Amino acid sequence: MRMLMLTGSLLMLAGCAGFGLPPHDPAQAWIDLDSKQEDTALLALGVDNQATTDKRYFEVQPGSHELTVRYQFPVQPTNIGPDAEPLWRDCQMNVKFKGFNAGERYQLQAGNIGFRPWLKLYDQQRKVIGQGTPAGCQRS
Repeated sequence: MRMLMLTGSLLMLAGCAGFGLPPHDPAQAWIDLDSKQEDTALLALGVDNQATTDKRYFEVQPGSHELTVRYQFPVQPTNIGPDAEPLWRDCQMNVKFKGFNAGERYQLQAGNIGFRPWLKLYDQQRKVIGQGTPAGCQRS
């Protein structure tokens, strides 16, 4: 069941990707989403506690914002026990940044170390400008 949910999420993303992303509004900041590992999903959930309409990216007005994402990933058996199956985690994470600039592209990157997810916000020069904080995880 867990594998079916993740597969469904990944297929949904692949289907949406086929339609392409909308044009970037130069009056806003654009935030791309990237997960560092295979078999994971990183989805845009909300900006400043308001739900997003497209789960593939964020587009925000210049200034200060809190971004909320959903990150789904498997915890490998090497982190659980020798006879274990991968354990799927479904986590929400938040990242705050005060200096989003119009016309600039940013990137949110997610990954995990064992059970612990991480999230980093990069600017156009690939400098880390923010780090995510967990807002809750559950088994999926």
